[in-house]
Amino acid sequence: MTRVLAALNNSSLLNDLQMAPGAAMGASRLRIEILSGLTVALALVPEAVAFAFVAGVHPLVGLYAAFIVGLITALIGGRPGMISGATGALAVVMVSLVATHGVEYLFATVVLMGLIQIGAGVFKLGKFIRLVPHPVMLGFVNGLAIVIFLAQLSQFQVPGTAESAGHGMANGEWMTGMPLAIMLALTVLTMAVIWVMPRLTTAIPAPLAGIGVVVLIVIAFGIDVPRVGDLASIEGGLPTFHIPLVPLNFETLEIILPYALILAAIGLIESLLTLNLVGEITGKRGGASQECVAQGVANTVTGFFGGMGGCAMIGQSMINVKSGGRTRIAGIAAALFLLAFILVAAPVIEQIPLAALVGVMFMVVIGTFAWNSFKVMRKAPRADAFVILLVTVTTVMYDLAIAVVVGVIVSALAYAWQNATRIHAKTYETPEGAKVYQVQGPLFFGSVEGFMELFTPKQDPGLVVVDFVDSRVADQSALQAIEDIAAKYQAEGKTLQLRHLSRDCHQLLAKAGQLMVDSDDDPDYQIAVDYSVRTGILGAAH
Repeated sequence: MTRVLAALNNSSLLNDLQMAPGAAMGASRLRIEILSGLTVALALVPEAVAFAFVAGVHPLVGLYAAFIVGLITALIGGRPGMISGATGALAVVMVSLVATHGVEYLFATVVLMGLIQIGAGVFKLGKFIRLVPHPVMLGFVNGLAIVIFLAQLSQFQVPGTAESAGHGMANGEWMTGMPLAIMLALTVLTMAVIWVMPRLTTAIPAPLAGIGVVVLIVIAFGIDVPRVGDLASIEGGLPTFHIPLVPLNFETLEIILPYALILAAIGLIESLLTLNLVGEITGKRGGASQECVAQGVANTVTGFFGGMGGCAMIGQSMINVKSGGRTRIAGIAAALFLLAFILVAAPVIEQIPLAALVGVMFMVVIGTFAWNSFKVMRKAPRADAFVILLVTVTTVMYDLAIAVVVGVIVSALAYAWQNATRIHAKTYETPEGAKVYQVQGPLFFGSVEGFMELFTPKQDPGLVVVDFVDSRVADQSALQAIEDIAAKYQAEGKTLQLRHLSRDCHQLLAKAGQLMVDSDDDPDYQIAVDYSVRTGILGAAH
């Protein structure tokens, strides 16, 4: 709790709110942030309802999650401008839990999920997101853009035939004839307004203008089109505190822990990748651990107020950023507008045509997809191109967490293989008759076999020097390889000397239980002195 309060105290919220009443710049920024929040809130409604259907819970469970998670992460999150709420990546995991054990177990799972995420933030595990390579990031945004696009296609079904957007297009009937033509026309009109609006004025966020124009046309001409209210009623009251009604025993923990771990991992991965993406657009860095804590606090609170939990939403975050939202005010405004929709404005919001919101999300898809990845794939190494495709396809076919993990593993293996093939050595003889192996390339588990093949103990002279000036000993496998080579030369009655071991290598060798002694003539660039291997023992060569 202390960390949470400190994060809130150190956040930019106070700076965002400190605007001089008479300052034109401050008033302009405040207007942009609030309008951006309104645009995001309008786009959140059908998404939250649809994801609630996916998870098999009441629409208000998704809306409450969008409000609570969105508000808390906007207040104390690691990146102003990010939007969080109920997401499909989490909903697809929740569906089996709800179907098997009921919604109360879902609430308990969300609480535990939040506690795990808080722990990840406290122990600063968010920093490991930096291990995600750029090709994985490209595949991530491309895959997510495709997922967002496919999710919108369900809005082109006849209302009521597929239990709204949640249960998949296979169960519904596609629009045909005039209804389809009208839906497409309004969607294209929304996209056109969003594209043209920034060229005319930036006073109103383009997505909000697109929604407004379509709403006016539909009302003025009395056009019969699917509305938000066709998905479900969003009218409700304030979320109330509610302790999940589950037995507090080890059996319950066995049920919810696996789901909580998976949901926590998916939520953090999606949130941290979105944090990096928004950071690239806004030019800000850092905040990974703070975001972990914020997501954890948000989900813990959500579980106690009847919400389905959530994480960062790349689509809504892109809407916010593209609409000009740069501070915490936009996220707070989005959450408060969403609550207002639930409490008092449900009849109005339910009349918004779905085509307008689909048009907004299609523009998000266009803006999210990394179109330059096609050029990158032509010029990048084949392994990187393969990773981009792999992560994209896996994101679409399975889910984001699996896609990112698979992408990181494949990238790591490709990197390890490339380095494994780099090991080689230059050899020459000294005037004293010693043979020198000048090793080049990293020595680690992947290059050990190639390293061993460099040496010919039977043919070499009585003194052999292995010079690591252009190499690095990286792990225990490398140390074992050195010891194995030493044993082979010892068996031949020959002496092996090791030169130019860097200080980190020196420490590794010391940890291996060998006798390592510093010398006064160590080079300034932190290279260790010569060492000899005699009768199987590493010692200082004086």
